[in-house]
Amino acid sequence: MLKNFLEIPYDELEEMNLKTLSEAEYREYLKKEKRIKAVTLCFSDLEGRFHMLDYDKKFLLGSADNLTFDGSSIRGFSQQSESDLRLDIDWTSFRSLPSDIFGSGKVIMFANVLNRDKSPYESDFRAQLQMYANSLKKKEGYTLNAATEIEGFLVDGVNAEAEYETKGFSLISSGGYYHSLPMDRLRQFIDRAAEAQRAMGFRNEKDHPEVAPSQFEMNFSYADVIRAADNIQLYKLVARQVANSLGMTATFLPKPVTGINGSGMHTNMSIAKAGKNLFHDAKGKDGLSKMGWDFTMRVLNHAPEICLPLNSSVNAYRRLDPHFEAPNQIKVSAIDRGSMIRIPVGNERSARIEVRSVAPDSNPYLVLYTLFRTGLEGKPLKKDTDKRDRLRFLPDNINDAIKLFKSSDFITKLLGQVNQDKVVSYKQAAADRSPKALGTMVKASEVIYHHEVTNQVLWNRF
Repeated sequence: MLKNFLEIPYDELEEMNLKTLSEAEYREYLKKEKRIKAVTLCFSDLEGRFHMLDYDKKFLLGSADNLTFDGSSIRGFSQQSESDLRLDIDWTSFRSLPSDIFGSGKVIMFANVLNRDKSPYESDFRAQLQMYANSLKKKEGYTLNAATEIEGFLVDGVNAEAEYETKGFSLISSGGYYHSLPMDRLRQFIDRAAEAQRAMGFRNEKDHPEVAPSQFEMNFSYADVIRAADNIQLYKLVARQVANSLGMTATFLPKPVTGINGSGMHTNMSIAKAGKNLFHDAKGKDGLSKMGWDFTMRVLNHAPEICLPLNSSVNAYRRLDPHFEAPNQIKVSAIDRGSMIRIPVGNERSARIEVRSVAPDSNPYLVLYTLFRTGLEGKPLKKDTDKRDRLRFLPDNINDAIKLFKSSDFITKLLGQVNQDKVVSYKQAAADRSPKALGTMVKASEVIYHHEVTNQVLWNRF
């Protein structure tokens, strides 16, 4: 045999990936395991695009403290004059990959982005989220927890998003909620993707077709906020990889087809201290503690200005349509699915809030950073007892969301002026590529110029 690269059965792979070892132990494993051919390091840019670099194992072990890349090639990162950025490996994110999905002999780790002087890069929100979570852990003893329910669509053909202008989208299933047959194309995709996710340590809970035809959702367990955000990026990567291998495209456009339900990323959040869920109070309204309600009211108060990070594309505002269970109302409810925030039924372990107005194409690190900081540091929503409540709605187009985000002093404090300006710049460029009025039909521009669509040639020609 000319090649002898590592291939691990799924049950062993899951057991391995559920363990967390020290940096020294992972280094020793890489050193001893001769059948690993490459280590994939991944990071996300400001808009949430997922980037991967493969390193030779021996080179990585010898140069782990001096890994650089050209930041000027990454939209939302360095200018050309400050091109060199560094990668700082997060060894706790180490995972071995299923060989039938990613190729044999592959492992993956996440990395934070550093400046030349090894200080954290301000536009890398994985690093910003990690620093914030660590500071709260040290100062207050808090552990930030999250889990997301990520919906997507399966469409026929490889690279279907980039070719949308000439071919459009062809859904591969006409069924809806639970209607998929056991071995049809949608079910084959869900089965393969869910199996891979379990093997990667996601602790899957359930997987199923969603309400719209060709729509899917695979739910996985709660985790600390960094691992939860990493899981979002890996979830989408696995879905795209599996779909591609089956001759299809997994798309996380929030509303790829009009007339049917769009895709969301319902974001469940709670805070724990010394193993106790601080959002739970059996005697509180809907089982939520005062801390949980205060957190919720702060998010609601700042909802209009934080809408852009949570709905970061032109297409995302099609989803905020009240005809399709759209969570566009700035209110909280235990039962009304039109509410931006829902309070699910929970107990001392599972009590949480669910922010339903998040789109699946948003940057998960930026989303969680924004929501947790807003919930803990924002100003609470105060009700005027002398006046009847007036129902407020989220922006229904990206141009209005940009204006609210751009003019917000709270956003400046939250993200910093540099990041606020960068987000405005890139989102305004995306908005300018599409008509201001969404209209009833999805426009090619909102698909082919989407920040997650791999079509750099088109971006450069616009």
